[in-house]
Amino acid sequence: MSEESRVYVVTGADSGLGFALAQELKKKGTVITGGIGDIVDVRADLSTIEGRRQFINEIRKRSGGHIDGLALVAGIDSASALTLRLNYFGTIEILKELRSLLASSNSPSVVIVTSSSTLNKGSAALVKACLSGNEEKAVKLSNQLVRYGLGSKIYRSTKAALNSIVRTWSVNPDWAGSGIVLNAVAPGVIDTEAVLKQWPVHGEIFKASLPQPLGSPGPVASVVGLIAFLLSSENRFTTGQVIYADGGTDALRRSDKPQRIYLKYTLKEMIRLVRIAKK
Repeated sequence: MSEESRVYVVTGADSGLGFALAQELKKKGTVITGGIGDIVDVRADLSTIEGRRQFINEIRKRSGGHIDGLALVAGIDSASALTLRLNYFGTIEILKELRSLLASSNSPSVVIVTSSSTLNKGSAALVKACLSGNEEKAVKLSNQLVRYGLGSKIYRSTKAALNSIVRTWSVNPDWAGSGIVLNAVAPGVIDTEAVLKQWPVHGEIFKASLPQPLGSPGPVASVVGLIAFLLSSENRFTTGQVIYADGGTDALRRSDKPQRIYLKYTLKEMIRLVRIAKK
């Protein structure tokens, strides 16, 4: 399949990174855009159950039941349960429901946009509630965090939960078994319109909380290029990765600490390996 014949879906395409990505992908194939602004193909609020259903139904109609690439970019950063509903539960619902459309492609790819803010600790309880799929419980926990003055943890907790989903789902039969590559890209502070608008007031805070050795804010174009590659038909072997496009924040903060987790084999697997080796 040529890149020109690929069909992409991009959420959050009415502004920022999502808009820039959609414009780039339009050079490579057909793009169906989603968001809440006037410039997208499908207007739907993914923070609501009704909006998610509307979006999924519209994508099924417009795509003819087939898509090759899915970029889940839609998200907000506010100290409220709305962030939880959109960033995590809206994203996961779209991911699950459009899987069958991706499975019809010869080279299907998905990228979920998370954040380098996950390098800071979120709420373990909220991440666990997200991964359990219990939206109402997660909303209650989010409201508690807001009441305790810890609402800033909501955003990075939703993104941490998405990182976990990528790592676990990417290798199971529904995804790897169907040839679907699933990755996350975690941008640092980049020069979107929203960031540039806040920069005169909050720039020093951004630089102090997420120091980027390559400079801050970073270029949107570099993140767009990375996502576009991961969504392309060329990428058939990189999956299950959380890639920090953060100007070096991850390397700066985590450095070269020793690897703590290594491959382990069960007794059954060891016996199988011995048998194969003997052959």
